[in-house]
Amino acid sequence: MVRTARPGTALRLARLSGHGDGRFLLIPLDHSVSDGPITTAAGFHDLVHDLVAGGADGIVVHKGRARLIDPQLLSSCSLIVHLSASTVHAGDTDAKVLVADVEEAVRLGADAVSVHVNIGSDTEAAQLADLGTVAAACDRWGMPLLAMIYPRGPRMTGLPSPELVAHVVNVAADLGADLVKTVFASPSERMAEVVASSPVPVLVAGGVDSRQSLPEFARQALASGCQGLAVGRRIFTSPTPRQAVRDIADIVHGSLTDELTLSPTRLAGVL
Repeated sequence: MVRTARPGTALRLARLSGHGDGRFLLIPLDHSVSDGPITTAAGFHDLVHDLVAGGADGIVVHKGRARLIDPQLLSSCSLIVHLSASTVHAGDTDAKVLVADVEEAVRLGADAVSVHVNIGSDTEAAQLADLGTVAAACDRWGMPLLAMIYPRGPRMTGLPSPELVAHVVNVAADLGADLVKTVFASPSERMAEVVASSPVPVLVAGGVDSRQSLPEFARQALASGCQGLAVGRRIFTSPTPRQAVRDIADIVHGSLTDELTLSPTRLAGVL
């Protein structure tokens, strides 16, 4: 069954996919809460400018940072307000708590909100409850929900299997997410199975394998059927963030080669 988005949600999702092709290139910048500053206060303006100029579809920030961004910078780039938080100094770094709500994001002019959930963490139950609560509020406000969901915690060891990634993706979809961001499950053929199992578009995190360039990873992700990427650290730590974004924006939104297998039903499910 093709999922039909609520009118407000569909409109915001269309803005979030800036090229109208149902694909997404999002740049999370929420790391200043979890890990510490990613640039100077003055440099943040320049960073956002470079990301927008490079072709990012949306940036992910916390509510306080959203208030500090020059609205002109977001005239061609969507704003996603991140509602979850934790820091590297916590006793349990896998625990996430809600620090904002959908109504605040609406007042800030957000095009979407995001929630982080770690499946397998000691606080999994509370995080799932938070996801369900936010999903209900998103439904009331016509706000798209991006679930950043990962198999992560003391019961998760080694590389996540495709079966496990498929499970966490479907948890997000079943609890009300409109988009889901998760890890890439190797090999590509198995990631294609993960994507095929999901009733909502799957975006992958930027990857950490330094042996593979970001453009190579982007091609692999799209070839697996993913509908985009959400890449933070490998972009904002680049010496040339604008070019780094442009390189993968051209892949995400460029002409697909015959080997790419994006499903047209995915776009129908978004809009």
